[in-house]
Amino acid sequence: MSSSIGEKCTKIKQEYDSCFNSWYSERFLKGDASPMCDDLFFKYKDCLLKTLEEKKLDTLLADARKENPFPNTSTSSSSSSSTESGKKE
Repeated sequence: MSSSIGEKCTKIKQEYDSCFNSWYSERFLKGDASPMCDDLFFKYKDCLLKTLEEKKLDTLLADARKENPFPNTSTSSSSSSSTESGKKE
């Protein structure tokens, strides 16, 4: 497993990666999509966000998101209409 961008986040990243891989192979692929690693994910996310701030990368990411925002998925579902029979026009 790879290291994190923040050295102090590497241990929690590896714990999360291990948990995710276990969840994916032992549960998700067998039809169980119930969450298993949420606590580890949020711990890693918090550590990562602090690291991005310390390295002054958070402002670069915010600027990039302003220039190229993610597509709004809620509008894509309303743009395709269907007939009463359920077929798309």
